[in-house]
Order: sequence, then structure tokens, then C-alpha cells
Amino acid sequence: MLPAFLPAAAAELTEDTSIQLVQQMQQAAIATPLSPQPIPTAFVCQGQGVPLLLLPGFDSSLLEFRRLVPLLAEQVQAWAVDLLGFGFSDRTLPTLDPGAIKLHLHSFWQQKIARPVVLVGASMGGAAAIDFALTYPECVAGLVLLDSAGFVGGPAMGRLMFPPLDSWATSFLASPGVRRRISAQAYCDRAFVTADAQLCASLHLQSPRWKEALIAFTKSGGYNFLSQKISQITCPTLIIWGRQDRILGIKDAARFEQAIANSQLVWIEQCGHVPHLEKPQETAAAMLPFVKAQILQSPS
Repeated sequence: MLPAFLPAAAAELTEDTSIQLVQQMQQAAIATPLSPQPIPTAFVCQGQGVPLLLLPGFDSSLLEFRRLVPLLAEQVQAWAVDLLGFGFSDRTLPTLDPGAIKLHLHSFWQQKIARPVVLVGASMGGAAAIDFALTYPECVAGLVLLDSAGFVGGPAMGRLMFPPLDSWATSFLASPGVRRRISAQAYCDRAFVTADAQLCASLHLQSPRWKEALIAFTKSGGYNFLSQKISQITCPTLIIWGRQDRILGIKDAARFEQAIANSQLVWIEQCGHVPHLEKPQETAAAMLPFVKAQILQSPS
């Protein structure tokens, strides 16, 4: 049975990993200083043991971890959460910027996990993970950055975010043809651009206020303030990067490795921007020893 908060089109998913993940999705009411009312927040949790927390990218949802979570959950406790304003989490707050996302994420961590985690961020989720780790180092035993944003500026469409172009820009991004082209760019092997993958990547667009939230976040400038702070990261960091990333390119992988003192870089060969989708076995194999090592070394 599908959770009631998901759009009805979730019933059209066909691949086993997609179906299984949506069936296990939950929505928690997270109390935060951002609102007098708790914030409905979508998440999944699978497995037992040491915890890690996965953060999806820009205009995405936790469904992008559908192939990775089951592999991780064989050995650790794998959490994935939709960031405030994205995926299937609430979009009704008047302010949506990195500060609000970070505060909401900290509230989620306090109420659901409450022990040091390895924080895993994909693309823009990596920038959110870095921002969180710098503010709340006591919560983070280690970082995993999957083809991460952080050095790049805010979303390129930000310059269009004024009426009426803001509505036009988001409508353009919602176009199935546009989203298919973006998805094709994200993979090295375009055979991964299936109908199921397209539905996973666009299902959250059917949730209320998708357009308004995307406009509000983009107007905030996103994580364009972060590049000068990356060298301040002190926790152990694993950088995983697809060798054929056509979305962010590959130069930032070495920049992260050089900027973060306690870091290591693992390349995933024949892989694009989403190693957790295109090469989940290799990605999990790189992550699991790192996750266990950092949690075991972390004071609880």
C-alpha cells in the first residue's frame, strides 16, 4: 500500500527498487522554530546499526536513493530525508533558503536520530550536508559527498526568478522533454533513462506548491556562499565522483580533496553525475567501510 501523502501516480512505478522504497516512505511531523505548526517531512529508514543520513539533490526527492538504500541497509541503518521545500516534504513556509533547510534538518536529526551520523549528500544535497556539518559538527561523524555541489554558485535559473519569468522558468523545468534531457545528461549509460526513472524524477512535481517553493529557494541564491567555507570542514570526508559527470564536470572532485584536510577521493568509472543510481554496488562498497569507521571512532 502506498503512503497517502504521495501522488496517485506513484502507483505507476514499475521497477522493484522504486516500488519498495515508496512503500516504505513515511511522513513525520517535525517541530521546528520555523513554524508554530510541525512540518510534515518525508523520510525512509531501513536497517539496523550505525546511522547514516542521505540528502537528495536540487529539485529531487529521496527516491534518487532507491537503489542505494537497500544495499546500505544490509549493514547499517540507512536514513534518507527530503529537504525542506523539496521532494515530498512541506512547502508552505514563507521563507525557503539554506538557513531554513539547515534548521529543519537539525530538528529532524534531533527528533528521529539523536546520535552522530555520517551525512551523505548528492549534488546540492552535498552542499546542504557541508553547511550542516559546519554548523552542527557534534551531529556529524563524517561526510560523504556524491558528485557534490559546493564550489558552484546558486542555480543558474536564479537570474530568471522575477515575474513573469519565474513562472515561465519553472514551467519549462517541469516539461517532460526538458526533464528527460537533464536525466540523460546525468547518466553515462543512457539506458538508465527509463520510464520508471522519469517518473521517480518527476513524481514530486505533483505535490502542492512545487513551483512556488522552487522559485523561493532559487531566489535565495542557494548555496552560493559556501565555497570559501569548504576548507573549514574538519570531519573525515569521503568524496565519490562519477568519472563521466556531465552535470558538474570532474574538476571539483580534486578541489574538494585539496580543500578538505581529512579527505579521500574515490572515482567511479563509466559513471555520470549519479553514482548512487548508475553504480549503486560500487558506491555502497566505497561508503560502507568509511561509515563504519567514522561511527566507531565518534564519541556518542
